[in-house]
Amino acid sequence: MKELINKHIKSLKSGELSGEEFLAFLEHLPYSDMGDIKLDFHRTLRRGVPEAIYGSGKTVEQLEKIVRRFSELGDDILITRIDAGKYEALSEGCKEFSLKYHEKARVVTFDKESPVRFKGSVLVVSAGSSDEPVAEEAYVCSCYLGNKTDKAYDVGVACLSRVLDLKDRFNKYSVIIVVAGMEGALPSVVAGLTSTPVIAVPTSIGYGANFGGLSALLSMLNTCSGGISVVNIDNGFGAAYQASLINQKISQMML
Repeated sequence: MKELINKHIKSLKSGELSGEEFLAFLEHLPYSDMGDIKLDFHRTLRRGVPEAIYGSGKTVEQLEKIVRRFSELGDDILITRIDAGKYEALSEGCKEFSLKYHEKARVVTFDKESPVRFKGSVLVVSAGSSDEPVAEEAYVCSCYLGNKTDKAYDVGVACLSRVLDLKDRFNKYSVIIVVAGMEGALPSVVAGLTSTPVIAVPTSIGYGANFGGLSALLSMLNTCSGGISVVNIDNGFGAAYQASLINQKISQMML
């Protein structure tokens, strides 16, 4: 949003943009009131991270309106929790826009490369391949939010050699996001091997006593390894958001 505002200021100064057009642009700050939808375009200035759209529960018509408004302002878009059927209907109604569907992550973005904005980097680790959809949500969102992001999947504690093979890489990152279901032990193991902050993401993957991810959540909250923060069950986006705030502060301190 800062880049977008600076672009409009330059256009105003050069005469490419009229005063009325510049005022119309500013009307969307602090938020754009579309009646049943109010989009917070000021959030990037306020928090350093743009608003994301939670797609589950929204109609295709609402999502079409949101995509159009983001495109009008020249802003990037991130829509989470979109199934394939809803995406097909959305892309049909938004043919004039270049949308990209990250199927495993269930995320929709504009089809363009997200620039790296922060100095720090993120590693997304998943325990099992069944946890991969949540890990992919974290990965895609982390990249979109401006982080240099890598991933390492299916390295759960049932075979510790897989985790230990990553040990030398852990300290190269500023944040590690660890995604795990079942008993949720992987974040504790990773945190015990590195000084890098760990964000733990419990998933709803597991047998009956997993209680839809509650057992993994409680294990992570009760970890004896220091330096772990925990987000909600299946909340890959929340982990990416937190990682972005950490890397944003690192970048500001390095200026």
